[in-house]
Amino acid sequence: MKTAAACSVAALALAACSSSSDSASSAPAGSGAASAPAESQAAAPGGAAYAGPVGDGEGQLNILAWPGYAEDGSTDPSVDWVTPFEKATGCQVNVKTFGTSDEAVKLMQGGGWDVVSASGDATLRLIYGDTVQPVNTDLVPNYADIFPDLKMQKFNSVDGVAYGIPHGRGANLIMWNTDKVTGPIDSWAPTFEADSPYKGTVTAYDSPIFIADAAVYLMATKPELGITDPYALDQTQFQAAMDLLTQQKELVGEYWSDYTKSIDSFKSGTSTIGTSWQVIANLAKSEGVPVEAVKAKEGATGWSDTWMVAKDTPNINCAYKWLDWIVSPEANAQVAEWFGEAPANAKACDLTSDKTFCDTYHAGDTEYWKDVYYWNTPTANCLDGRTDTQCVPYSDWSTAWAELRSS
Repeated sequence: MKTAAACSVAALALAACSSSSDSASSAPAGSGAASAPAESQAAAPGGAAYAGPVGDGEGQLNILAWPGYAEDGSTDPSVDWVTPFEKATGCQVNVKTFGTSDEAVKLMQGGGWDVVSASGDATLRLIYGDTVQPVNTDLVPNYADIFPDLKMQKFNSVDGVAYGIPHGRGANLIMWNTDKVTGPIDSWAPTFEADSPYKGTVTAYDSPIFIADAAVYLMATKPELGITDPYALDQTQFQAAMDLLTQQKELVGEYWSDYTKSIDSFKSGTSTIGTSWQVIANLAKSEGVPVEAVKAKEGATGWSDTWMVAKDTPNINCAYKWLDWIVSPEANAQVAEWFGEAPANAKACDLTSDKTFCDTYHAGDTEYWKDVYYWNTPTANCLDGRTDTQCVPYSDWSTAWAELRSS
């Protein structure tokens, strides 16, 4: 991972770190006003995937992406997987970056965008909101080389129908300052338990989806709650997670959503232990901060991003050309290494400049990912299959998190 990647590497970087092709405050012509994210409770929408074949492109493509996922070389000529695509396909690309999954959902619902790189806490909202269409994986030749355990997951498919192409993945790790924390650390306990010796210097991810991190810890420490999926919480389970987060708040010195602030807080000593990403640990080390990061023994949440196609796109051929391009071994290797995540395409590992990259990010280590619970969208219909109760939907997660942070 290059230190120079500092402005594009993180999924939740601020707009200042976006590609210069970002359309700033306006969407492409024809987009409408954004609406609130929909709850994912109804049956999946109908509609068939594009039958193909993929023909000549329409000449343009409007992309919504996490910073670092659709770089055009304007800020660094050596980091460019958009311009080669444009030259190869004739599809001129307009990119807008977003900072959170909630923002991505609202922008997609507003219209005017053809494809989006959606994390698991957005995908079901887009699917059930009838915002995206099923994807015909037969029209994406590079899909054949995607790691099998990323295909047809609960967050990128419904009822055996694929709604996107996996892009990459990462786990949420526990990181600590080795000069200030007695290690090694292998548990989330010092970040949640009231008797933590690191009170006031714990850091935590600032998002409603972090409620799932508390649920993962409770799965291991309070099995009597019966949690089997951290995104499928009935009211009792949800309240237990919120109680744990309320307890944790007394320990937290700083919540973060911008990865650069996380690094700065470890540099300054404001934070000594807490939730992090592998790429944050790598960048912190490169800047001389003495940190280590591991997946905790209780397991972890994580993300697996998916390229999805807008239901009403007028640029369907360019969209499919992009899906295949961005997960090709060459492009997927570049993006994964620049961004700091495990690539989705198994063949990408032979093409990274750092030949140990895929080992560091556990790209093909199936066992590593077995207790990583990829972000998903909580719904009233319990995602764990229970039918005798209702689960707490994402809108209530958002409300509870806002109340916690403001209290």
